Amino acid sequence: MAQQILALAAEEGPERLQEALQGLAEGELGDMVTRQALKGRETAALLRGIFKGSPCSQRSGVLRRLQVYKHCIPLVESGDLHLAKVSEIIGLLMLEARQLPGHALAELANLFVDVIKGGTLTNGKSLELFSTVLTALASSKESLAYGKGELNGEEFKKQLINTLCSSKWDPRCVIHIANMFRDIPLSGEELQFVVEKVLRMFPKLDLQEIPPLVYQLLLLSAKGSKKTVLEGIISFFNQLDKRQKEEQRVPQSADLEVATTPLEQLRHVEGTVILHIVSVISLDQDLGEELIKHLKTEQQKDPGRALCPFSVALVLSVAVKHRLQEQIFDFLKTSITRSCKDLQFLQASKFLQDLFPQQYDVTAVILEVVRNSAFGWDHVTQGLVDLGFSLMESYEPKKPFGGKAADNSYGLSKMPAQQACRLGASILLETFKVHEPIRSDILEQVLNRVLTKAASPVSHFIDLLSNIVVSAPLVLQTSSSKVTETFDNLSFLPIDTVQGLLRAVQPLLKVSMSVRDSLILVLQKAIFSRQLDARKAAVAGFLLLLRNFKVLGSLSSSQCSQAIGATQVQADVHACYNSAANEAFCLEILGSLRRCLSQQADVRLMLYEGFYDVLRRNSQLASSIMETLLSQIKQYYLPQPDLLPPLKLEGCIMAQGDQIFLQEPLAHLLCCIQHCLSWYKSTVRPCQGAEDDEEEEEGVGFEQNFEEMLESVTRRMIKSELEDFELDKSADFSLSSGVGVKNNIYAIQVMGICEVLIEYNFNIGNFSKNKFEDVLGLFTCYNKLSEILREKAGKNKSASSNKTARSFLSMGFVSTLLTALFRDNAQSHEESLAVLRSSTEFLRYAVSVALQKVQQLEETGQTDGPDGQNPEKMFQNLCKITQVLLWRYTSIPTTVEESGKKKGKSISLLCLEGLLRIFNTVQQLYPARIPQFLQALDITDGDAEEADINVTEKAAFQIRQFQRSLVNQLSSAEDDFNAKETQSLITVLSTLSKLLDPSSQQFLQFLTWTVKVCKENTLEDISCCKGLLSLLFNVHVLYKSPVGLLRELAQDIHACLGDIDQDIEVEGRCHFAVVNAKTAAPTVCLLVLGQVDKVLEEVDWLIKKLTSLGSDTSEDSSQASNQTQALEKGVILQLGTLLTAYHELVQTALPAGSCVDTLLRSLSKTYAILTSLIKHYIQACRSTSNTIPGRLEKLVKLSGSHLTPQCYSFITYVQAKVLRETKPIPNLIFAIEQYEKFLIHLSKKSKVNLMQYMKLSTSRDFRINASVLDSALQERNMEDAENEPCNDQSSTAEQTDENQEPKKKRQRKK
Repeated sequence: MAQQILALAAEEGPERLQEALQGLAEGELGDMVTRQALKGRETAALLRGIFKGSPCSQRSGVLRRLQVYKHCIPLVESGDLHLAKVSEIIGLLMLEARQLPGHALAELANLFVDVIKGGTLTNGKSLELFSTVLTALASSKESLAYGKGELNGEEFKKQLINTLCSSKWDPRCVIHIANMFRDIPLSGEELQFVVEKVLRMFPKLDLQEIPPLVYQLLLLSAKGSKKTVLEGIISFFNQLDKRQKEEQRVPQSADLEVATTPLEQLRHVEGTVILHIVSVISLDQDLGEELIKHLKTEQQKDPGRALCPFSVALVLSVAVKHRLQEQIFDFLKTSITRSCKDLQFLQASKFLQDLFPQQYDVTAVILEVVRNSAFGWDHVTQGLVDLGFSLMESYEPKKPFGGKAADNSYGLSKMPAQQACRLGASILLETFKVHEPIRSDILEQVLNRVLTKAASPVSHFIDLLSNIVVSAPLVLQTSSSKVTETFDNLSFLPIDTVQGLLRAVQPLLKVSMSVRDSLILVLQKAIFSRQLDARKAAVAGFLLLLRNFKVLGSLSSSQCSQAIGATQVQADVHACYNSAANEAFCLEILGSLRRCLSQQADVRLMLYEGFYDVLRRNSQLASSIMETLLSQIKQYYLPQPDLLPPLKLEGCIMAQGDQIFLQEPLAHLLCCIQHCLSWYKSTVRPCQGAEDDEEEEEGVGFEQNFEEMLESVTRRMIKSELEDFELDKSADFSLSSGVGVKNNIYAIQVMGICEVLIEYNFNIGNFSKNKFEDVLGLFTCYNKLSEILREKAGKNKSASSNKTARSFLSMGFVSTLLTALFRDNAQSHEESLAVLRSSTEFLRYAVSVALQKVQQLEETGQTDGPDGQNPEKMFQNLCKITQVLLWRYTSIPTTVEESGKKKGKSISLLCLEGLLRIFNTVQQLYPARIPQFLQALDITDGDAEEADINVTEKAAFQIRQFQRSLVNQLSSAEDDFNAKETQSLITVLSTLSKLLDPSSQQFLQFLTWTVKVCKENTLEDISCCKGLLSLLFNVHVLYKSPVGLLRELAQDIHACLGDIDQDIEVEGRCHFAVVNAKTAAPTVCLLVLGQVDKVLEEVDWLIKKLTSLGSDTSEDSSQASNQTQALEKGVILQLGTLLTAYHELVQTALPAGSCVDTLLRSLSKTYAILTSLIKHYIQACRSTSNTIPGRLEKLVKLSGSHLTPQCYSFITYVQAKVLRETKPIPNLIFAIEQYEKFLIHLSKKSKVNLMQYMKLSTSRDFRINASVLDSALQERNMEDAENEPCNDQSSTAEQTDENQEPKKKRQRKK
């Protein structure tokens, strides 16, 4: 039959063909097409024949065509046909579809909808036909039956799409359906239907099918609905990530693991989707713009939804390829700093924490992106690197402190900018660890910045470089050329940068001989440079090499170099550890360094400070170094036993013209000798035994030499009078004359030498009475000079020598000395220690040196002397010093000591200052070790396990000791009250209170105690009052909002200062005794207003959050509305209580000056915030038909009865009192009028008359009240009254200027 039809189709006329087709039974036609298709023969020709014999002009022809269509659709979807055959059939059917009449198209379209609903699509090929049918249908003009009515083609298509999107889809065919819609012309509404339906299908699909579907959706978004598509994709992956995290966090779900998505698969799918989006954005720039716009608006509402790991990875990938980079980085940087600020804001206020229990941290999200990028997301890495550097450069430390840039190096940085800079470094370090291909690129960029940014601090880049090298030392080998290029520029870099850089790349020097050799060449050139900095850089470099290239046979040191874990460089390392080669190499360097001993004092100083560390790490160099030091000191040492003084001081200075310089830092040289000698005796000697007699003899040679020399110098220094050094009370110490400069240099050298000898003799004395008498003798010499210098500095105020010279005692010795002086109870030591304990001056000196050392540690992160840069040793010394100072302060109260003391601070007070500095330093430098620190202070509690240490309990124990001391101070008689000590105690309590957990019982007890102290003590000392109230506020805000407290304080201020209306007597209720006639104004008033400002900032922040929540139209709107209500309630309650506090303050007779101005400004801010709250409700009324809450009505009523009228009275009072126009007044009146203007708007919108509560003031202009002014002037004298007209004119002119701005604003806003 098929052959017959083919033959008839070949004829010219269709008549016989039509007859033959009419003769076929209903099922035969379909069977014939199926057979022909399965045989794969001339199917298209057969179909053409059938269509030729079924013209659309005849009803039977249309029906036959429909029959063919209905049969072919299941046929092509059956999967029995070859794909080429399927394409051929569909192509032909598509061509012919346009000829079908509307009703036939409608029937076909309905058939397709049923097929999709039934889920019988397999390869989705027939959908190409569906798109043609729908397109043809849309252009059909005839009316089509739909249900009981009729629709035109366009409307029919719309209804079909609606039905289709509302019905169930088989997940297997979603991709085909999405592809099909690309070929159909859709209206915006229809497109939205389709996109939303496809997005709803995401969770039902297998994860592997998501990327192709996303690609189809993105192509579909070219027609519109870009925002919906992007929002849907980001939200879907955000949910998946959250679920994945939840499953990892909750171990119970182990049984369900089969059902969850494997992490690796999820990451690969996300990576592919991101690539698809990036490639589509390349073709459609608008999609990129839409992405940024969408994230910006989302971020205003809910940053957690806008910046999730997926969206961050997406924008970073987009940033690399497109011109949107700057926009994206600006957006990310503002998001990061805003997130850090918000977190900081939330952490400082319990009131806000209760309203926002979940805190969003963008830094954690970005670091998660770095971790995720390990799953082959190469397209994200470049964006991460660029972002990291961009953050480090935008928020780099601004100014260097001593040594390092202190704000960058320690603890948890507090400022959002510092956190952003640190995040940049973390991104780069983590990316470096995860992605090997990009390592050398990161390294080169870091080195470039270290070189090019030499003028600004680069400590953050050096820290990053150091961390990078530690994480993968071998990466430096691939970039060794870049490192050697950096070395060439060493002599042009600041010394701090050089030291940091060399320390950072030190592991490479052990691995690569070539790099080491190039460094040595550079350093040898630098030693002969004309630039002092270059020579210092050379010394720093050589000392580093000496420390790190151990000569075989050297004693091991716990601080030796990092191990290099890689087999392929073993050979090179061993070559470099060849003993003979290393020894020759080190001796050659020592030779170069000896030349430096004839250079400037700065260069010599570096050597003396560096030799001890070299010895400690490389003990085989001991004899060479000791010999060098011996020959150096011999130049200044006078061996004759009776000659005074024992050292040639004149050899240490050099005159150039009329200027005098220090040439040889003799005290530092002696200090270096003392430390090296004591280390040698305690470490090298015991290990040498009798192995090497020759070497031992050599060692004994210089050892004996040094001991005799130090013994002789000690003896003669004690005998020497100040006149022997040409220094006495009559000597000139002014820094303006050459003689004065010389005397200052001598004095500092002599004092330094005394200190070095004090440490040496104490250490070797082994608690012998004679040695301790020597120590005291040396101290007497030191102290005489110290007092002369202090006295001279006191007379000559401009002299910079007002600060005590930096002590030469080492931190380790200070802790040993303090422990011996105050805590050593051994019977055998008692007699010898009594010698030192008898001198109060010496005790005071020991404590003040400890104070100086702690201060240096706090400011620079290190101290002078051995182990000064070793954080572990510094921490141990801090713990020891703290134990002693704490015991001394709590055991011997200041009052006991005061009576017997001479001039200067008492030892107890010095101990307290030291404790205050230490508590600050530990929190700044060792935040992670606070538990061990508190443990060390608690002598009662043996060695508890680290995990058992409860920081809050331990801190509370220490706090109680200081609370007792403060109560004693406050209850002491007026003569015994020590304001300085009270202030320090308050600061100590404030510092320690930061260690308490705000949710703990101890915290609440501390707050209750602080409130009690403020209520019961009439403190008249201004600074103590300020400290105590600041402490109260700082603690209170972490427990609850301080508005109630502020109201009580405002009532107290009002009661203390009286009312602006003198006829009114304020009832004398007093909550806080701390508020009294002396402190109420300006101290307490300004503190209260400062705290009010903080509350206003919080309220303002909340109103901004409210506004953004109000514009949120997502599915979680019910949740959002609950949160909105909670926020609105919080805002209104805060403002209500603040208004009652202002109600008191604006009726208070405040003295003219800062209090009045601050209050007026604060009131203006309050009205501005009230206005923005009213604007929020206007917006809410516009978007929903809600009525305004009763709470708001009460607040408006309160502002009308308790604030606005009083404000106008206060303005009149101020104008009369000050007799001049103060600038804040017009601003305040403008703010009040703005508030009332928007109240009128809200009244109209909400149909509630809010203005009934507002009494319009009569003095609404900005002029001074003339009658009040006249009476005030008459009370003065007539002369002033005569001069007044011209004053009045000028003040009117002034007012006009001031009023100009608010007037302009008002016109603009109308």
